Amino acid sequence: MDVTTRERIVTAASKLFYGQGIGHVSMDAVAEKAGFTKRTLYYHFKSKDDLVAAYLHGRDQPNLAQFERWFIGTEGGPADKVRGIFLNLARSARHPKWKGCGFLRTTAELANMPGHPAIKVGAAHKKKFENWMRTIFEAEGIANGLPLARQIALLIDGSFAVTLLHRDPSYMDTAGEAAYALVKAALSSC
Repeated sequence: MDVTTRERIVTAASKLFYGQGIGHVSMDAVAEKAGFTKRTLYYHFKSKDDLVAAYLHGRDQPNLAQFERWFIGTEGGPADKVRGIFLNLARSARHPKWKGCGFLRTTAELANMPGHPAIKVGAAHKKKFENWMRTIFEAEGIANGLPLARQIALLIDGSFAVTLLHRDPSYMDTAGEAAYALVKAALSSC
């Protein structure tokens, strides 16, 4: 596969931004990691802000696809499958290089810049997850799946935050049990 210059830059930036945080990574560091000059970086990205947005955009579909694989790959009904997402997240969080949700970490770093392009990418990613859950719940007969989808999204994002804070993936396991109970209750009232 022929990798473009832009893709190499985004790959290098992704490793650095996820590993160190966007505020701690200079464009010089990205250029060095990618094997290009800073001038080449600025040819492909007009600013660091654009590169940060590209970093998150590059995480969007792979992350959503991973959630879907975990959901499909878990045996049982919808409640079991939703819990399976959390169990797999907990397993991922046990890896020594795990640093939490790149979307949430980036948003926290840019909290004083609500119009930043990366925040827009992060918000869109979170909405896609929410809409995917809503579609699943409504296909299972829940008349309005949005409140339940939002509850699941809150449990996921909350478990990311608390797991990162305490370095304890069991919070994701606990959130998965709460998600299981919420989905089970919603389905039993259909």
